[in-house]
Amino acid sequence: MENKLLKELYDHFYTLPKHLAEQKEVDECHQALIKVLKKPERRLVLRIIDAQNQITEVISKDSFITGFQLAWKLSAELNRYENEHPITCQTSNVMSAHFISEKEYET
Repeated sequence: MENKLLKELYDHFYTLPKHLAEQKEVDECHQALIKVLKKPERRLVLRIIDAQNQITEVISKDSFITGFQLAWKLSAELNRYENEHPITCQTSNVMSAHFISEKEYET
């Protein structure tokens, strides 16, 4: 991923869900493996878990950025449509989404 701003938005707004049942199961299985495996095999299990966590983080950030980009494109398309069809948009009873400046908002 290249876009630093979108990564920063992800880091700011995304919070990892807590108390996931799946995470509890992973932790329990990990502890069970530690008890029965020797040190080299334990290291291998840790490497697998770390790699899986990295994959999950990359997928999560990619999903966030892709969703954000889609929302941005939809917003731009709606604004373009409203600018090209002002009468239709004014007479429509459908709520529309668009950006307004702070000055426009205050009036």
